[in-house]
Amino acid sequence: MRVVVPFATETPKTRLAEALTAAERAAFARAMLRDVLGAVRAAGHRPDVLATGPVDVDAPVTVDERPLTDAVNAVLSERVDDGTALAVVMADLALATPAALERLFAASGDVVLVPGRGGGTNAFLTRHPEFRVDYHGASIRDHRQAAADAGATLTELDSFRLSTDVDEPADLVEVLLHADGAARDWLADAGFSLAVDEGRVGVTR
Repeated sequence: MRVVVPFATETPKTRLAEALTAAERAAFARAMLRDVLGAVRAAGHRPDVLATGPVDVDAPVTVDERPLTDAVNAVLSERVDDGTALAVVMADLALATPAALERLFAASGDVVLVPGRGGGTNAFLTRHPEFRVDYHGASIRDHRQAAADAGATLTELDSFRLSTDVDEPADLVEVLLHADGAARDWLADAGFSLAVDEGRVGVTR
């Protein structure tokens, strides 16, 4: 199985601008990428990074400057129709664990989707040669339809760890609470900690 991890090297994680500077966002994004790559390897697979520019990581890197949809569809178009699965796992899944990824890799179905919060698609696996992606708008809805249009059997995986992507300042709470890798260490070293106020958990710096 090939496992592809897309990564934006330029201006990553702009929605974290309220909490992190541009340089900090770049460093934090790379910490999350390292965590995802490590989890993929621990789950028994070699990850390939699909990046918009060069990035120094311990994994093969393919540079494709096109938007995410076009870049991923190019990878899907290059597949050999031999029944081998291809998985795409987003680089901001700081809570991902080998066990959570193993569930994805072992799931049955021509197409396996992992919904993200807010209508996104955080990961998928396809064994069907005609499945293609569209990451604009409510992508999980579009990917359900794409699977149906291809005549593919569909499985959706309910996973807290894979459905939690880190896009907003409030998401940093989940990293501090539930992650134990480079991303959590980066936040702690940068001075972030949990703040509990009348049952609500936030972050402080």
